[in-house]
Amino acid sequence: MTDGSRSNGYQTTVVLLLSLNFGIVFFDRNSLNFLMTFVQPELHLSNTQVGWVAGVFSFAWALAAFGISRLSDLVGNRKLLLVLATLAFSLCSFMTGLASSFAFMIGARILMGVAEGGIMPISHAIVASEVDPQNRGIAQGVAQNLGSNFFGSFVAPVVLVWIARDYGWRNAFYIAGVPGILSASLIWFFVKEPLVLRAVQRAEAKTSFAQSIAGWLHTIGEALKVRNVIVCVVMGIVLVAYLVICWAFMQLFLTKVRGYSQSEASWLMGTLGLSATIGSFAIAGLSDAIGRRPVMIAMPLIAIILPLGAMYFQGSYWGMAAIFFVGWGLNGIFPLFMATVPSESVPPAMAATVFGLCMGSCEILGGAAGPAIAGMAADRFGLAAPLWMMVGLALVGGLAAFGLRETAPRVLAKQQESKLILA
Repeated sequence: MTDGSRSNGYQTTVVLLLSLNFGIVFFDRNSLNFLMTFVQPELHLSNTQVGWVAGVFSFAWALAAFGISRLSDLVGNRKLLLVLATLAFSLCSFMTGLASSFAFMIGARILMGVAEGGIMPISHAIVASEVDPQNRGIAQGVAQNLGSNFFGSFVAPVVLVWIARDYGWRNAFYIAGVPGILSASLIWFFVKEPLVLRAVQRAEAKTSFAQSIAGWLHTIGEALKVRNVIVCVVMGIVLVAYLVICWAFMQLFLTKVRGYSQSEASWLMGTLGLSATIGSFAIAGLSDAIGRRPVMIAMPLIAIILPLGAMYFQGSYWGMAAIFFVGWGLNGIFPLFMATVPSESVPPAMAATVFGLCMGSCEILGGAAGPAIAGMAADRFGLAAPLWMMVGLALVGGLAAFGLRETAPRVLAKQQESKLILA
């Protein structure tokens, strides 16, 4: 919660810069997924290996989310950690372009996952500290979804496929690493260290390493006593698996099974980015107005139409684009179960650690295991198997959301007013 000393203009600047930074993160993260149709034949990768490349990245991302988020709670200097991580993942993009084998690619993606994993938990902790509570839902939605989906899911497939087609996929990776350097500079000069960290930093700086680990484990244990945290972890696991499986295999399915050209498939994947960019405002804002719970129930169930449409829709190209656009509205609730609902369900001092728990669990069990299993299923049963997995994962996510307790401040305030009137 902000202490009121930050102006509205500064709050907006912080959210937009963090959104830009995470957009560049996802531009780099998704680049391999969109370029896999070029990389797979040159490096002679099987579908199982494609799944492992996606999965090992998510696993490294998850470990970093756990570790770096806790480190940011301990040392307090979140801005410095954010800048260093941004510079590191930019260098890793160059390494990916140098890959000449499956093993080299795995190594490069592990390093990139470690560099990128702590960025979102730290960013959400900054938003939770600096932005007024009544605007937290939409602020965290914009920070996580606006930039990541515009740059990572819309610009990336269109631009990177074009570069790879005309200039080679390695050059596409080299170019993808440049924007992170600019983003790190902007954060360094324009973002201030969150004020609420000062007391926490002074207190925890006196603890030993063993005490810090014990404190971290205690925080995790306390968080898992909160019903909403458990539900958000479950939703995160299945829906991140849905997300990463789609990124890893949808473009391959569209080109190899449905017969779309590289350009047509890249624009369909870009449609996902447009959907999620709009959802970063619309879905998060809707949850502020009508509540987190109903939005988080509805969107996973709507997402079922995306894999089913990709497999069975026989209409026009624009009809398929509409299915992709509507189905990917699911992405709008990711900030809710990864950050907004957990931050509204635990004390502020636990924020970054709980973000790390939610995001780390999602990536380890969903982001890492999901594409690995999907890759093996694709080699055995065909490229439709990952899409059927997406159907099941979305259904489980929607059903899990029924267990949530409402946390939206405006909705809770209205409920309290109604109780007072009735009393």
